Amino acid sequence: MKKSVFLGVVAATMTVAGAASAQATLEAVKARGELICGSNTGLTGFGAPDASGNWTGFDVDLCRALAAAIFGDATKVKFVPTTGETRFTALQSGEVDLLVRNSTWTATRDSELALDFVAVNYYDGQGFMVKKDLGVSSAKELDGATVCIQTGTTTELNLADFFKQNNISYQPVTVADDSEAQRQYLAGACDAYTTDASGLAASRATMPDAENHVILPEIISKEPLGPVVRHGDNNWGDVVRWTYYALLIAEEKGITKANVAEVATSTADEEVKRLLGVEGAGDLPTKFGLSNDAFKNAIAAVGNYGEIFAANIGEGTSINLARGLNALWTQGGLQYAPPFR
Repeated sequence: MKKSVFLGVVAATMTVAGAASAQATLEAVKARGELICGSNTGLTGFGAPDASGNWTGFDVDLCRALAAAIFGDATKVKFVPTTGETRFTALQSGEVDLLVRNSTWTATRDSELALDFVAVNYYDGQGFMVKKDLGVSSAKELDGATVCIQTGTTTELNLADFFKQNNISYQPVTVADDSEAQRQYLAGACDAYTTDASGLAASRATMPDAENHVILPEIISKEPLGPVVRHGDNNWGDVVRWTYYALLIAEEKGITKANVAEVATSTADEEVKRLLGVEGAGDLPTKFGLSNDAFKNAIAAVGNYGEIFAANIGEGTSINLARGLNALWTQGGLQYAPPFR
């Protein structure tokens, strides 16, 4: 059998197996007693283990919110590190229940990989970082530069498009993940490092000489990042999607980790009553296969979207990211949840 045919059979078999296992993901997670979340290998502020192996970050908190919605316990989640090349295989094969690790929503990933992006938890764009002493103030000045780039990513494709469109050349230095990219860049193996602008900010925050590194002004792509599930289990997609939207609605309504219990007993807002599972307001969360207080538990565990953003990557942190496009729609941003009714 020719290699290409063999690989096609393997891919098809994996897709069928993944689709079969996707039919009852929520039930499988409940039976296991633990959510398995595909995460980054280590991106500060978004998803990384500390010295004790405890995972923290913006994406990590969404996984914890989901665990709290399912089990009433945000600790019932296992984090599996995945690289740009291994992440989708891990999801397709059923090794993980979902991915929440700065993955970009594209048409190809929806169609050819048989995956579903259920929401956008971070609107981003690709940028470049260089050392100050390179003397470059624009990505268009990088003609002939060596560029550290992760394989198996949209970043790799965007990079080729950008240099072709600007009629300049580059030499790629391929790496497996953010950690290796940072090591190679700091060691001088490449002149520039390119990835999502949020990832550049996260990497720079961990550098001992952060002030000596510049993120160039060009944003060369749209990178809508969000949680990913397998095709074939719409209910599981709904569970992940609406857990995320619950965190957005909570911010919009002024519901926080600290006040969610009090709001549940005092609110006159009918949408909030439905969201928090207040007695007499219906049992909408149970339609997803969750307990009526599932989203209340998620908010109580990690806070609302704004709290998660501020705690992990916001302007008060070393990552120092402004809300920008990730502000609520009521504040000029793109973050918008459908009605909970």
